[in-house]
Amino acid sequence: MSERLFHVAAAPFEAARRVSILPDAHPSRRLHGHSFLARVRAELPDDWAPFPGGATDALTSGLEGCVAALDYRDLNEHLPIPTDENLARWVRECLEVPGIESVGIQSTRDQGADLDRAEHVHVWRRFRFEAAHRLPNVPEDHKCGRMHGHGFEVILHADQDLGSGDMGVDFDHLGEVWAPLHAELYYACLNDMEGLENPTSEMLSAWLWRRLKPLLPALSWVTVYETATAGCHYDGAHYRIWKEQRFESALRLVKAPDGDPRRRLHGHSYLLRMHLTAPLDQVLGWTVDYGDVKELYKQLDHHLLNEVPRLGDADPASLALWMREEAAAQLPQLDRIDLHERPGCGAVLCWGDLGPALPT
Repeated sequence: MSERLFHVAAAPFEAARRVSILPDAHPSRRLHGHSFLARVRAELPDDWAPFPGGATDALTSGLEGCVAALDYRDLNEHLPIPTDENLARWVRECLEVPGIESVGIQSTRDQGADLDRAEHVHVWRRFRFEAAHRLPNVPEDHKCGRMHGHGFEVILHADQDLGSGDMGVDFDHLGEVWAPLHAELYYACLNDMEGLENPTSEMLSAWLWRRLKPLLPALSWVTVYETATAGCHYDGAHYRIWKEQRFESALRLVKAPDGDPRRRLHGHSYLLRMHLTAPLDQVLGWTVDYGDVKELYKQLDHHLLNEVPRLGDADPASLALWMREEAAAQLPQLDRIDLHERPGCGAVLCWGDLGPALPT
């Protein structure tokens, strides 16, 4: 698959709404409020930004200006039916940016909807359960061979052709199909459950898929967070894992105009998320050991990025392209890099399946 480079931005807003198309007794029919987060992913022309390296900030500024009209407002004054899907449409129409791939609205930490240019809506909701497990097939000295536990998080994703509809699969329905599984998994030892004798993130995501897909035909991905920084997606055929690392670095954007503060020495707390696609190891029950994906960030952490060999420019897009080159030999399974210099704002470089969005 050919390489694609996206810029991403996120902007919060506080607003109230009523959603009148929901059943009569539904609490969201009453006036209520959310701390919303709008997100955009765009494949921008090379010359769109005001200067080379300025695309992330320009996209973020445009999105912030767009959602300012919604901040501390009654959304029903802007939209008759302000569902997350319709809010995403509104933002997409307002945002004068070329190459928009998708616009998302995250209405709470645990739910949201992403709308793409083909009017497909990707609805997701996050759930949590507390459980113990051990991995019986790892080497004898591997820490995961010991009995331990996690606060597992699961995201159910439903993808459908929305057309001109106001709402796709609603969040309540995702909760209904999840509830019986939560009852089984909460405060359980996963190894004791049939089909989870080797409960890796990959095996758990496939186990959940098999249980849920007959009940939710629109199910497109199951995401399992084993920890806050690592997990696995499964779509019924492919396993994709990711590992997050954070690094603290300084930089100058040397191509910014004279007098622009971004030419000065400054810094960011970066989030790096690396996605890998690989076949399942039938013995270990995983695709790639998470420990194999931690090395790249060490070349960047607590460094001045402009002095990193072979890097050149230090904007998010240039960093993502550099990371691909540096990681190619060590991680041939790598097929996507997310790099955020601020929460939700940065670049996404992919040369495989773009895969589902993850919450900011």
